[in-house]
Amino acid sequence: MKILVHLSIFFSILFISLPSSHSCTANDKDALLEIKKSLNNHPLLSSWKPQTDCCTGWSGVQCTGGSVTYLTLSSSKFSGNIPPAVTKLKSLDILFFKYSNFSGPVPDNISDLKNLTYLGLSFNQLTGPIPGSLSQMPKLQAIELNDNKLTGSIPDSFGSFVGNIPELELSNNRLSGKIPESLSKYDFNAVFLSGNRFTGNGSMFFGRNKTTIQLDLSRNMFQFDLSKVKFARSILRLDLSQNRIFGKIPRVLTTLRRLERFNVSYNRLCGKIPSGGRLQTFEPSAYSHNLCLCGTPLKAC
Repeated sequence: MKILVHLSIFFSILFISLPSSHSCTANDKDALLEIKKSLNNHPLLSSWKPQTDCCTGWSGVQCTGGSVTYLTLSSSKFSGNIPPAVTKLKSLDILFFKYSNFSGPVPDNISDLKNLTYLGLSFNQLTGPIPGSLSQMPKLQAIELNDNKLTGSIPDSFGSFVGNIPELELSNNRLSGKIPESLSKYDFNAVFLSGNRFTGNGSMFFGRNKTTIQLDLSRNMFQFDLSKVKFARSILRLDLSQNRIFGKIPRVLTTLRRLERFNVSYNRLCGKIPSGGRLQTFEPSAYSHNLCLCGTPLKAC
C-alpha cells in the first residue's frame, strides 16, 4: 500500500456532497451542467438538477464559499473524453477522475486550474503524451496518471515546476525515452515509474541530502551503476527490479534503518550482499536473477 496518495480512500468520500453555507456560483453551476451534458446526462449525475444548488446534494461535488473545490467522477460507467468544461472550475482544488473509463488525451489546458493541488486521472484509458503544461500549476502536490495508455516521454518542462514539487505516479503506461536530467535537482517525496519503457540513467532521483520516501523504477530498461548511487536516509520503499542496473549493492544501504521494502531482482548486479541493517530481512526473491549476487539471504559466496 502506498503512502503516496491513498488519498484514494480519503477522496472516495468526496462522492458524497457535504452541505455548504453558500450558494453555488452561476459560473461553476453552468460548468457542471456543461460537464453533465458532455457525459450524455449520465444517470449517475441525476442529482445535478438545474433548479437546485450545486453545492448542496450534487454527487461528487463539494464547495468552499460557493465555489466548487472538489469534483469526483469515479465510475467505470463514465467514458469518452475528459469534459473540456472541467477547466472552467477555476477554484478546483481536487480533481478525482480515477477508476473510470475516460479516453483520449489529458487536456493540455488542464493547467488553467491554477488552484489544483491533486490531479487524479489514474485507471482510465487515456492516450497521448503527458502535457508539459502540468509544470505550470503552482499548487499541484500530486500528479496521478498511472494505469493508462499514455505514450511519449516525461516532458522537459518537468525540470522547471513553477511551484510545489509534486509526487509523480506514472506507472503502468507506455512511456519511453530518457528521464530529463533537469529532474535531478528536485527532491521528490515519491516517484513511481514502474511498468513503462524508460531507458538511460535513472539515478538522478537519488541523492544523500534528499528526503525521498518512495521510489519505484521497476520494470523499465534503466542502466546505471548502483554502487555509485548516494541514498537518502529517508527511503522507506525502493524497487529497482527488472531493469539493467549493474555494479554492486553498496554498503551504505545497511544504514537505511527505515527501509521496509527493497527489491533489486532481475538486474545485472554482482558481488556479495553487504551484511547488516535490514538487507538480510528481505526474501531471497528480492535479490534473485542477477548476474552474480551472493551472500545472505542468497547462497554463500
